[in-house]
Amino acid sequence: MSLPLAQQLRRRKPIVFQHRHHKGEELARNLTTFQLMMFGVGATVGTGVFFVLGEAVPKAGPAVLVSFLVAGLAAGLSALCYAEMASAIPVSGSTYSYAYHALGELVAVVIAGCVLLEYGVATGAVAVGWSGYFNELLHETIGWQLPRALSISPIPGTDGVATGGLINLPAVVLVLLCMLLLIRGASESAKINAIMVLIKLGVLLLFSVIGFTAFNADHFSDFFGKGFAGISAAAGTIFFSFIGLDAVATAGEEVKDPQKALPRAIIGALTIVSGIYLAVAAAGLAAKPVSFFEDSENSEAGLALILKEITGNEVWSTVLAAGAVISIFSVTLVTLYGQTRILFAIGRDGLIPKRFLEVNPKTMTPTFNTIVVSIVVALIGGFVPADYLWDTVSIGTLMAFSMVAIGIMVMRRTHPNLERPFKIPGYPVTPILTVVACLYILYGLAAITWVIFAVWISIVLTFYFAYGRRHATLNHYVDEEEIAEPSGRRREGEE
Repeated sequence: MSLPLAQQLRRRKPIVFQHRHHKGEELARNLTTFQLMMFGVGATVGTGVFFVLGEAVPKAGPAVLVSFLVAGLAAGLSALCYAEMASAIPVSGSTYSYAYHALGELVAVVIAGCVLLEYGVATGAVAVGWSGYFNELLHETIGWQLPRALSISPIPGTDGVATGGLINLPAVVLVLLCMLLLIRGASESAKINAIMVLIKLGVLLLFSVIGFTAFNADHFSDFFGKGFAGISAAAGTIFFSFIGLDAVATAGEEVKDPQKALPRAIIGALTIVSGIYLAVAAAGLAAKPVSFFEDSENSEAGLALILKEITGNEVWSTVLAAGAVISIFSVTLVTLYGQTRILFAIGRDGLIPKRFLEVNPKTMTPTFNTIVVSIVVALIGGFVPADYLWDTVSIGTLMAFSMVAIGIMVMRRTHPNLERPFKIPGYPVTPILTVVACLYILYGLAAITWVIFAVWISIVLTFYFAYGRRHATLNHYVDEEEIAEPSGRRREGEE
């Protein structure tokens, strides 16, 4: 049935849960709450402390600790919003799916663009950062590392200086390795991720302990010297590293007992992440002055260099470099996973080709989807410098988090009787504060970031008007089962 354009843009996807199995279009539901929590930690811890610290400290100085608190506060408020929405609509697709149900098709398309930007660019950025630690580990263990031409993008960074690079080969290899793991299955990937997360938490706690042994109070002098503008700008850069909260929600269709598991995993992951971020940032500043982080020579493998200079030997820095290689691998794995699951949900709604919805009957994973996403991300990681990527990810994340908070308020009015195993405390103040906090951080982002964002959303909307609106499943469904989504509420007791 053809609808007027204005009506189509406003229409909301009905909240309907499946009563029967849709062969070839469903994912296996076998993740536990602990594995899901480790997904959140895995996608978060690593990015913020292993290399974003070098981007954020020059902007805020010692007050970067406040930037971490601001970003953590916004993420914490968002986590509560995610927890309620995930418990009410425990489906694949995260923010995109919530927006489609709560705010309508046009908003859902824009949010789809935000989260695709968020995950695609984040995975590429993390892979670029992994390359530096990988080379550091090679140098410290075997005394050799890849030539610079194979370790850096050929595109000049924001300083315009020629790099002499051909391709960031380690970044490409990392993405392809993660692709192979994800194709094998979500459960296998989750088990490997959980092991890597526990290793990196141990390594970061080790860094914190050693870092505080070199405490120098002078490093915190002129604490607010960069002003509140610097704090806001740094918070915008840091916020990208809280992407893991959204990654938890993308797994709604593959977790056991999602209505209880999702809220627990989201809040648990945030608690662990916030604590470790502050500990490592404080230890880093305790050991080294702001000028250390401002030196571009220290931007790669910075934490490993700190340990090397504190201890006077390479043993502990080698341990940290190894931990970083493992840690950032897990970040790449989970953010790549999140990207594929969002595309899976969009494919189910017909807004992109149905091939992204195909599930391999043996592995129960969207193989074609995973391969396409991995190739695109590998190209980003191999050829785009990281300094173009950080804030671009943050803007997508902030937009998505804001929309979840707004969606909570809308859903409370439009679906007051919807089952909500978790309800956000302090409603409606909490979701309003979430939006305010996100807007504050958005205000601190650079103009070029907004330009990149606007261009990307224009491309997304062009594709929607050319393809998506004509192929949307809501255009032609005759049975509610065609638009129904797995929720974990059905077929109790079945395998």
